[in-house]
Amino acid sequence: MTEIISAIGFCNATGLGDGSTLDASLRRIADTGADACEIGIYGEEIIAGGRIIEDRTQRVAETVKSYGFKRLSLHGQISSNFMDRRHLSHQKKVVRAMLELCNRLGAGVLVHHSGSAQPEDGVTGADLDRMEREALFEMADIAKGYGTRIVLENIFTTEPGQYRQTPRQVAETVKAVGHDNLVALIDFSHAYIESTFKGLDFRDELRAMAPVTGHLHVHDSFGQPDTMVHYFHRAEATALGLGDLHLPIGWGDIAWEEIFSELTFLPDTTLIMEISSERFADQQPACLERARHLASLVNQRHKIAAE
Repeated sequence: MTEIISAIGFCNATGLGDGSTLDASLRRIADTGADACEIGIYGEEIIAGGRIIEDRTQRVAETVKSYGFKRLSLHGQISSNFMDRRHLSHQKKVVRAMLELCNRLGAGVLVHHSGSAQPEDGVTGADLDRMEREALFEMADIAKGYGTRIVLENIFTTEPGQYRQTPRQVAETVKAVGHDNLVALIDFSHAYIESTFKGLDFRDELRAMAPVTGHLHVHDSFGQPDTMVHYFHRAEATALGLGDLHLPIGWGDIAWEEIFSELTFLPDTTLIMEISSERFADQQPACLERARHLASLVNQRHKIAAE
């Protein structure tokens, strides 16, 4: 029987873009005993104008394949946005290249951020949703040819007047696209922050996403939008408990045990902790143990239900 959560790991630390830190960052993840890794491929300068740079890609591929992770995912561009009408053709070129990189590196998943826009006169949220869904279906068809899944990640509002889908609406987009190679990605902290900002029930938003979710981003926070103008050091945001903090499990106030005791995701889901070794290497072993426990809550409940 296929487990619901079948692999657990960490995201790597992005470097200068020249591949110089990739090997060391993957080694740190492997040394934790994690069996999954998510590479921030957006931080490696191996795509130019939608074209793959062959010599650098070959070096990256050799580095990645030397580790033999059970499950590998690539994180697409942070700025990926299929609601960006002006740059849509550029956006799609990069996602096509990212999907080819998934194939070359042996990654079964490409993380793609859900879109946002400042609506122009006469443009509605429904118009933006439609544009994004058409692009997602097109890219999912390409992903099918590579045997890869695109996972659509929920984000949070970042500026006044911005159109941004709630977690529930991200799930509705996945359902509307209706393609086997597109599923949702729950980022729990993002959902928490957006729920606070829009006055939504955080747990209800998660419940709406879970049935179409095949990838998880786990990191802690206090669910508070970042209302500070400036920090002298990012540790100050941690001290204040504001924003998308990417903290170790248990440092914030997300009710992880309750959530994982309730929700069930799609079979063969990967759990990735976006908890950087640059900041929290000393915390990663405990986080891995905690994540394995959370996964066991889901998997054991699924096993009992299937018997």
